[in-house]
Amino acid sequence: MDELAGIVLQPGGFPALFRERADLLFEQSAALQEFWACESLADQLREAPSPATKLRTLEILLTRLLPDNACRSPIVDQTLHLFTQEKFTVGECAKSLGISERWLSRVFRESVGITPKTWCRLQRFQFALRTLHRGADVRWADLALDCGYYDQSHFANDFKAFSGVDPTTYSAHRGAWQNHIPIP
Repeated sequence: MDELAGIVLQPGGFPALFRERADLLFEQSAALQEFWACESLADQLREAPSPATKLRTLEILLTRLLPDNACRSPIVDQTLHLFTQEKFTVGECAKSLGISERWLSRVFRESVGITPKTWCRLQRFQFALRTLHRGADVRWADLALDCGYYDQSHFANDFKAFSGVDPTTYSAHRGAWQNHIPIP
């Protein structure tokens, strides 16, 4: 029987664990062996008696791989705070941090895997999904404004770009899980 485990990292956590830029692996699949000499990891996971033990073993081994001084880039840390708590734009963030937008974009992309602008777009998209998933009937124009879009058209374009379906289709077919719709 094949088993699969995934690792969810906090934004900016990739470089410390993998010793590599996050943007080089964005939307890529890679085996752990490409980063670590981990034949023993695979053996230990195979030998673990239960799924819970396998996950705990994986967590312990990954924790051991982190350097003692592992931390997220201060620029990324502050940028995420400014985006989430202060609702800053990329330009406002760069100005607040005293760096250029280009430098901010580079540091953020290398640490998180995507540009700060894409991060903001994804956060707006996720906000829309959470709103739609609650099942309340919403006016598209109001939702677009609530998500920070200038108009409904930009909202609809981003929604389709990220999900592959328009908001109306998603809303009509939403299922039990927020980020999933059944395939007919």
